Amino acid sequence: MDIKKNPRAVIENYSKIFFQIGLVLTLVIINFMMEYKTYDSDSSSRLGIVTMKEEMKEDIPIVMQQELPPPPPTAPVVMEQIKVVEDDLKIEESIIESTETDEKTAVFKSNTEIVEVREREEIIEDIPFVLIEDVPVFPGCKGNNAELKKCFSDKVTAFFGKNFDPALTQELGLAPGKKKIYVVFKINNKGKVGTVNARAPHPLLEKEVTRIITSLPEMKPGRQRGMPVTVTYSLPISIMVEE
Repeated sequence: MDIKKNPRAVIENYSKIFFQIGLVLTLVIINFMMEYKTYDSDSSSRLGIVTMKEEMKEDIPIVMQQELPPPPPTAPVVMEQIKVVEDDLKIEESIIESTETDEKTAVFKSNTEIVEVREREEIIEDIPFVLIEDVPVFPGCKGNNAELKKCFSDKVTAFFGKNFDPALTQELGLAPGKKKIYVVFKINNKGKVGTVNARAPHPLLEKEVTRIITSLPEMKPGRQRGMPVTVTYSLPISIMVEE
């Protein structure tokens, strides 16, 4: 009976040959990759054409050297001669007496007394009502300064309302609605109403407002630092004109 050989045993006989063939192929491939060269693609066809121009040459002007004339000769310096003069002039010396005194010198007291003159402080007039130290006092008002201010405003407003005739607005033909009147007047250092300035929707209305404010009673004048001064007061008035 014949003994059959295992096919695997036959293949193992050629394994060394296959290994050597594979090793050679690997070395060939590695050598080929190392020797393989690549080149950049030529893109000059896609670039624009650049024309180089010669740089502009600036002409440098030729400057001729001018010959300057020699400077004029300077005059010789004359040394001033110093003449010695004999000092025969007699000079009288002035003696300054000392004003200091000692214990042996008597001092006499003069009868003239030095009187200190106190300058009077100038008070600026036309002080606004809100800044005055002592406000003008309307007849019948009492209290501290704040109470006197409020009483003054109330009394002036009431006086105007009592003496103003609303029918005047109808006679002047003013349009219906609320009207504003602005009055600024001064109370002089005697307590009397002086300058009155009024602004109203009609000239005749301004004249009537001026007449009423001028007829305000005499007051106690306002004072600033104890001195009577002129005080400026502003009075806004609103009146309603009916249809």
